[in-house]
Amino acid sequence: MTEPFPPVRAVCFDLDGLMFNTEHVFFEAGDELLRRRGHAMTVDVMNVLIGRRPQESFRMLVQHLGLNDHPEDLLAESRELFDARLPTRLAPMPGLLELLARIEARNLPKGIATSSPRRYLHKILDQFHLAPRFQVLLTAEDVTHGKPHPEIYLKAAAALGVAPAEMLVLEDSQAGTKAAVAAGAHVVSVPHEFTAGHDFTGTRHIARSLHDPYLHQLLELPQSK
Repeated sequence: MTEPFPPVRAVCFDLDGLMFNTEHVFFEAGDELLRRRGHAMTVDVMNVLIGRRPQESFRMLVQHLGLNDHPEDLLAESRELFDARLPTRLAPMPGLLELLARIEARNLPKGIATSSPRRYLHKILDQFHLAPRFQVLLTAEDVTHGKPHPEIYLKAAAALGVAPAEMLVLEDSQAGTKAAVAAGAHVVSVPHEFTAGHDFTGTRHIARSLHDPYLHQLLELPQSK
């Protein structure tokens, strides 16, 4: 027998690779960053970086490739390369705007829980004037422990005023999925080309995109009291 859908009273989004194609933009910027050092960006290198807070990601990058650079210097240079590409390369992931409209039609509160810094979050959202549409915005500065620790999703549920099990979390990475599962949320993973090989153990569904019918079924269910 198929397990029944739980009621959803709030929705929480990851940001990078889930709402926007930032992972693809970062791949281009990262390839230029590494090319300057005699390396190339690959899916394996991306997997070292995805889903973690920036400082943690670049410490792991230095170790993974045996670079001589200081992680903070690499991070600053990477941000310059990334920011230069945003005006022309940034785009919402397929189905995002339609999904936001459906959530709003149900009057469900929604939030974003990202491992990225607040400055970066607003830079991305402001390009599409989306920040005012979210009731909760949590970033790397709001937690002591980054994903895959569940702290950020426990805080998101509390801020949205729901139990974790009543919160639908949308994630694209292994680290983010693990964090949301550990928090007790209803997790749907939406991998892209850089995370297709990740371990999504514990997720309730692996979606092909934000258009996935599973998501829209969940949002049609009556809310719990």
